[in-house]
Amino acid sequence: QVQLVESGGGLVQPGGSLSLSCEVSGNNFSTSVMAWYRQVEGKERELLGFISGTGSPRYADSVRGRFTISRDNTKNTLFLQMSSLKPEDTAVYYCKNLYGSSWGQGTQVTVSS
Repeated sequence: QVQLVESGGGLVQPGGSLSLSCEVSGNNFSTSVMAWYRQVEGKERELLGFISGTGSPRYADSVRGRFTISRDNTKNTLFLQMSSLKPEDTAVYYCKNLYGSSWGQGTQVTVSS
């Protein structure tokens, strides 16, 4: 079964930047559409965007222009580069195959002064 491990979360000030990584097991990563999600306590999980196996990304309105999704198929790794962070970006961030059912443990991002 596919396993996903998110990392890179932490505390950052409003307006700051942070980069997250997601290491994915398995041998079909390069052809998988991968996605980033986040979940705020008490709210449903939100799809932030996804990226094709060849590197074409799409984004939700809430993060478009501030977040960048990329991937390194030689390392089975998905990335989320975040900039111009806002307090409302505070959440646990998760990666997943867009069409899969496996989740990682998530990584906490806190945006606060």
